[in-house]
Amino acid sequence: MVRLQKFLAEAGVASRRAGERMIVDGRVEVNGQSVRVLGTKIDPARDEVAVDGHLLHPRRKIYVAINKPAGCVCTRSDPEGRPTVGQFLPAEWGHLFTVGRLDYGTEGLLFLTNDGDFCLKLTHPRYGVDKIYHAIVEGEVRPDVPTRMRQGVLEGGDLLKTERAKIISSNHTRSVLELVLAEGKNREVRRLLGALGLNVERLVRVQIGRIRLGDLAAGRWRTLTETEITSLLGNYENDKVASNRVRRSAGPGPRRRQRAGR
Repeated sequence: MVRLQKFLAEAGVASRRAGERMIVDGRVEVNGQSVRVLGTKIDPARDEVAVDGHLLHPRRKIYVAINKPAGCVCTRSDPEGRPTVGQFLPAEWGHLFTVGRLDYGTEGLLFLTNDGDFCLKLTHPRYGVDKIYHAIVEGEVRPDVPTRMRQGVLEGGDLLKTERAKIISSNHTRSVLELVLAEGKNREVRRLLGALGLNVERLVRVQIGRIRLGDLAAGRWRTLTETEITSLLGNYENDKVASNRVRRSAGPGPRRRQRAGR
C-alpha cells in the first residue's frame, strides 16, 4: 500500500506536493470515486487511479542531470514563449519535472525526475543537501565578504546566508566566488550578492551533493548512475539517522528552575 500522492509522483503526473493539490481539488479518482482526503492509501496492483479522467500507470523512475543554459526557464511551458529545459530532452520525457529551479539567467547543474521522493529529499531544508555555485562578479571583492556571507544578510525580510564561501580569484576587473548553500530561497544567491553590493556577471551551479557538473556542455544531459542516485538518497538518510543518534545521546537539556509559587 502506498499513499495516493506518492503514486501520483511515481506515475510522473507531478511532484508529491503538486499531487496533494490535485487531490484536494478533486481531480483524482480511485476506482471511479473522487478522493479528496490526503493520506489515502492505495494498492497499485489492484486499484485504478485516474487524474482528470485519464487512467494512470506507474512509470519507470528516471533521473537526469542537465547543464541548464542561461536564457531558459525550469518549466514545461512558458506563457512568454521562452525556451524551457524540457526542449533539450527527448519528447517522451515530457512528464519529468525539475528538482528545484535555477532562474532564467542562471546556468549549471539541474536534475529532472519523475520520482517525488527524490525531489523531496534534494529540496527540503531538513535534508540539507549542499549546492555549490560559482559566481563571477564585477570588480575586486573585499576579503571580509565570505565572512559576511556566512553570517548572513537581511534582505526582503529573509536572512540570506551561505554554509561556506570563499574567494577563488579577485582583481580590479572581476572576481570569482564559490558559495555553498544547504537550502534555497527564491533567487537567494543573486539576492545575497546584490545585498552586498556585488554585480553578478555570471552564475553557475557546479555541484549538488556529491554530483559535479564536470565537463557536461550547456544544453546537454545524461542519466544519473545507480551509484550517484544512492549517494544522493542513501547518504543523506544516513546523515539524518546519525544526527538523530547524536541528539538522543546528548540527553535532555538542563532543566529550568521552577518559579516559587505566588
